[in-house]
Amino acid sequence: MDAFVAEFVGTSLLLAMGSGVVANVVLNKTKGQNSGWIVITTAWALGVFIGVVVAGPYSGAHLNPAVSIALAMTGDFHWGDVPSYVLAQVLGAMFGSGVAWLVYKDHFDATEDQGLKFAPFATAPAIRNYTSNLISEIVGTSVLIIVILYSTEPVLQDGNNTPIGMGSLGALPVAFLVWVIGLSLGGTTGYAINPARDLGPRIMHQILPIKEKGGSDWAYSWVPIIGPIIGAALATGIYLLLDQGGMV
Repeated sequence: MDAFVAEFVGTSLLLAMGSGVVANVVLNKTKGQNSGWIVITTAWALGVFIGVVVAGPYSGAHLNPAVSIALAMTGDFHWGDVPSYVLAQVLGAMFGSGVAWLVYKDHFDATEDQGLKFAPFATAPAIRNYTSNLISEIVGTSVLIIVILYSTEPVLQDGNNTPIGMGSLGALPVAFLVWVIGLSLGGTTGYAINPARDLGPRIMHQILPIKEKGGSDWAYSWVPIIGPIIGAALATGIYLLLDQGGMV
């Protein structure tokens, strides 16, 4: 397990759970059909949890190009490592969404609505307005990044600031963060807040032999890529100005 493999595996787990829960909720004849938004947002949050648990010790568990870019901007991550992390994240997202499709293949076949067949793979806006949709992704990702940057490890106030290790529980804060973003801000676009999470599965929707699947909505695909990148840069800039008094 090295950083590349960790990012691949962690993002694969995230997307297997994320794509899987959407398939469970929207596709025909599943046990969870029509169980709703709270189920989707909860499973996405817990998917983040398990991805971070696995990848954290080896790569820092970015699982998201926006996170990699933000940490590079702060100087906590080397810019030269960003491309390999992003590649691992996109490939992992492709693999994870492919696993979810394989698990739910019979239910994809039993579903006629092309929009519902697409939903487990990539995001789509509730109301298509590219300006508003872009703003939604920028704001959602800004919240994600600013909270991550201000997160601190727990320490004992014993004069030495001794770290208190929480083990796998250390992944809980980011899981709660993704959960609240989904519940509060995700209703407009489906809260990609992660370019790899959207692009990888969208590619899989394009290439997988899904019965009567329809198009992959590439006209919209730039929003969940550009929006999170802008949001990450904006949030990191604000963090650097407020916390450090200047840009790195």
